[in-house]
Amino acid sequence: MSHPDNYSTTQNNANLTAPSPHRGGHNGAPLEKDFSNGNYHQHLDNSHGSDEALRRIQTAGSISISPELFEKIYLSPQNRIHGDLRRTFGNPTPLALIGFLLSLSPLSCDLMGWRGAGGSGAANIATYFFFGGLLMILGGIGEWVIGNTFPFVVFTSFGAFWMSWGGTLQVQFGAYSAYATDPTNPATGITSVGFQASFAFFFLAMGLMCFIYLICSLRTNITFFFIFLTLVVAFSCLAGAFWNTGNPALASKLQVVAGGFTFVTCACGWWIFAAIMLASLDFPIQLPVGDLSRYIKGASDKKATKEHEV
Repeated sequence: MSHPDNYSTTQNNANLTAPSPHRGGHNGAPLEKDFSNGNYHQHLDNSHGSDEALRRIQTAGSISISPELFEKIYLSPQNRIHGDLRRTFGNPTPLALIGFLLSLSPLSCDLMGWRGAGGSGAANIATYFFFGGLLMILGGIGEWVIGNTFPFVVFTSFGAFWMSWGGTLQVQFGAYSAYATDPTNPATGITSVGFQASFAFFFLAMGLMCFIYLICSLRTNITFFFIFLTLVVAFSCLAGAFWNTGNPALASKLQVVAGGFTFVTCACGWWIFAAIMLASLDFPIQLPVGDLSRYIKGASDKKATKEHEV
């Protein structure tokens, strides 16, 4: 009987089994099922490394896998750290994700102008501060505590983005009042060519940042890859929209395209959020996220392989 906090599954589970048992054991020999001493069932927990866990999954008759190990293999990039912090603290990833999704989901609809929405999402300024900013920074700090560098940088940088976006829309910050054509009406500055051309560079920089994250996500999973891919396109379109204030028709089209791509971003985000939450509660249904870490080997893995061959 497996532990109540573990996943019990069989070799037929597509999320956990490796593609083929004949992809080579030691010295290229085919991997065989391990039935020695009646050991038909194996339990895998967070003490097992990702590579060792995947090897045991290939050879086990049946396995049980802890939620922590599931998240380590399929939802986060590999990161070797010391200590036992992952068992001490909860997984901070869904906290940051929900902050991101509850900010970007309505903004994507605003950018597309659904049901008369608009105003660059100014109606949700408080959401950008308290969900997008606060929750993502808290989630990022949680990732830092347990030693996940990549999610830590991603979440805190996007938390800062949401606070910056909310602050720009706040008249008290004076971001656009300096460009106002009417001193008595600071809001006229937000539509000025000077403000929009200047702010477009911020979107361009965000697109560059997401492109770097896109490359890094090739070591995580397919869902994260599509999140950053759509964000690169969306930020590029937003920069183009702000640079084409003299051509309102083109600017409007680029804004709608940006909203469409961020809507796809949100769809991917909701999927991985659901996957993590189901995994955290040992739910019998598991959502695949498409592990990519096995296809692009890390530098340490390649070094260990060479040392083993020698």
